[in-house]
Amino acid sequence: MIHFANVHKNYGSLRVLNNINLVLNRGEVVVICGPSGSGKSTLLRTINRLEKIDGGVITVDGVSLPTRERDINRYRQGVGFVFQSFNLFPHLTALDNITLALRHLLGQSDAEARACGIRLLARVGLQDKAHVRPDHLSGGQQQRVAIARALAMKPPLILFDEPTSALDPGMVGEVLAVMRELAGDGMTMVCVTHEMGFAREVADRVIFMADGAIGEDAPPEQFFTRPSNPRLQTFLADVRRA
Repeated sequence: MIHFANVHKNYGSLRVLNNINLVLNRGEVVVICGPSGSGKSTLLRTINRLEKIDGGVITVDGVSLPTRERDINRYRQGVGFVFQSFNLFPHLTALDNITLALRHLLGQSDAEARACGIRLLARVGLQDKAHVRPDHLSGGQQQRVAIARALAMKPPLILFDEPTSALDPGMVGEVLAVMRELAGDGMTMVCVTHEMGFAREVADRVIFMADGAIGEDAPPEQFFTRPSNPRLQTFLADVRRA
């Protein structure tokens, strides 16, 4: 579904993505992990053009990513994105956050959008919070609303950028439970996360990044029990100690 060919990205003189060659298949759950500054979030953000690349090619379903702003906006409608900091509109209710795109981009009537929004809130266990604004929701509830909003456009692909890192430990589980359900439904998911339990349990593949390059790409069982990359071995040892 997604193909990186010799992709690199620079911030000034700093190379943050170094010759990335990678294929992500439809229906896979792929977890990307690694130390801070390894390039994992930058890699994720290149998939929906939140970050422009400086070399190489990224294709989705065989088509190179668009470059014109209008085409980029149209393309992003088919890629769900869940941010670390939720990025909900603070002046809108949970339901209105979900239905905004349905009404303005898909042209759905208020009744159609509302019915869809209520179904999605029920899917993430928040049907009773439809008319509540984000500042009256917990962090975990806000992130679940953000996931429902990402699903509203029925994207074939959803990207998660450290979706639990801004949450208190007690709220992490409720967000991971929703993500597990999506994975069970066959959604194509690419997730940057430090939640190694989730990676081991749910992912089809786990990718380790260091210094802007892919150091390991393996099924979870091999990744966690027989890592070949020395940097990964050190990373996993540090995770276990923590």
